[in-house]
Amino acid sequence: MAYHKGSIPFSALFIMLCFGMAKSLYTIPLKIFIGTFNSSLDLDLTPMKRIQASGNGLSLASDPAGIVNFLDMVNNLQGDSGRGYYMEMTLGTPGQKLNILVDTGSSNFAVAAAAHPFITHFFNTALSSTYQSTGRGVAVKYTQGNWEGELGTDRVLIPSIPGTPTINIATILSSGGFFLPGVNWQGILGLAYPLLAQPDSSVEPFFNSMVRQTGIPDVFSLQMCGAGLSDSSTADPAGGSLVMGGVEPTLYSGSMWYTPIKEEWYYQVEVLKLEVGDQNLNLDCKEYNQDKAIVDSGTTLLRLPVNVFNAVVEAISKTSLIQDFTSGFWGGTKLACWLKGETPWRFFPKLSIYLRATNTSQSFKISILPQLYIQRITDVDGRLACFRFGISSSANGLVIGATVMEGFYVIFDRAEKRVGFAVSRCAVNGGLAVSEILGPFSSADVASDCAAGGLLKEPLLWVISYALMAVCAVVLLILLLLLSCRHRDRSSEITDESSLVRHRIK
Repeated sequence: MAYHKGSIPFSALFIMLCFGMAKSLYTIPLKIFIGTFNSSLDLDLTPMKRIQASGNGLSLASDPAGIVNFLDMVNNLQGDSGRGYYMEMTLGTPGQKLNILVDTGSSNFAVAAAAHPFITHFFNTALSSTYQSTGRGVAVKYTQGNWEGELGTDRVLIPSIPGTPTINIATILSSGGFFLPGVNWQGILGLAYPLLAQPDSSVEPFFNSMVRQTGIPDVFSLQMCGAGLSDSSTADPAGGSLVMGGVEPTLYSGSMWYTPIKEEWYYQVEVLKLEVGDQNLNLDCKEYNQDKAIVDSGTTLLRLPVNVFNAVVEAISKTSLIQDFTSGFWGGTKLACWLKGETPWRFFPKLSIYLRATNTSQSFKISILPQLYIQRITDVDGRLACFRFGISSSANGLVIGATVMEGFYVIFDRAEKRVGFAVSRCAVNGGLAVSEILGPFSSADVASDCAAGGLLKEPLLWVISYALMAVCAVVLLILLLLLSCRHRDRSSEITDESSLVRHRIK
């Protein structure tokens, strides 16, 4: 996603330096940028190797036998956290190439099928001899943006994956606020579970179809390499890797740590506590999991429940050597700018998230340095380097988005119902690692189930709603018979506003 600089003279921004580097701070309104900023509101290659499923359901590129080649999967992503990470895919017969956004927070595979001012090309279903329409309509609304289209099926080719499986495709015919200026993708690849699929879970998601039709293990892994890079840079795109069917050991260092998947809809995990610097926020662990806590590559920022967000901002403000930030910086409406060469990262603490381990009596913590959450966005007049706060408040739960994921190689091990984290080899800025993992720690100081007592999942709410409507209908019918009433009570509707896929913050 692109950032565009406004025509603001340097003289309007320049403020005299005083009391050293820590005072070299300027703020500018975030509104001078368009596109992605709206969303802030809310390798070393080894020789060719082949893999096969191991006994625990996981595949490794170091396995010498098998049918899946990982070589073409390394560095198969382009983009960054601001514009999104996307991969090239070939659809239909003959093949049409499109760039598809990788999103672990939704479950539909949806592609542009009509012209749009912000995209260069689209999937022309009329030119594919293998495309078949199902005749079903589909509409998805996100927190920001929406699209409508039609469901169909067609063949999809992924480099190094055997065969051309037939996949459910939602063809986007109209949209609003979904495709943004400067993005270089024409569709979205939802990699979550069937429960999130629209219009209902009968629409088999992309990765489920891949596993069923090709026989690859039910696991994929994701490396996003934008750590510390400016989102406005086009000269050196960040990129990354989406490995389908296993794990590539050359993409990470150290040990892999796993946390259980609590519920199979989003990739819901259990957060036990947060630290700013080395200071525990000392909140009830249920605060971190209010509504849900998920791992979502399609969300730009680290999003925290309101109480947690406020506690984090307060702790960072107390810890930081800079005390004069405006509320607009923390709220995502203003950038903080320093003279070029005076990077602010040394003034901020690291941030740590504790996750429950697969041994539920233990935990481990993933930590990110400020290079990941104090994000360089753009330069102004060649004199100022401007940064945004990579954390935002959320009304829909905690979301471990790209801000955190860029520090790690993340394994979505669906076969074993767990998500793994290891330090990414590309999470380096200025020659220094910007992420770390430590553990194990005892989890005796927190509740045995921090996610318990949360809000009911939306599918269950649908069932309850329909049941209540049915009861009301029966009562109404009895009243009509008793009173001989001719009036009809118009029933309320469940609209797409109740869609499970509402959290999108791109």
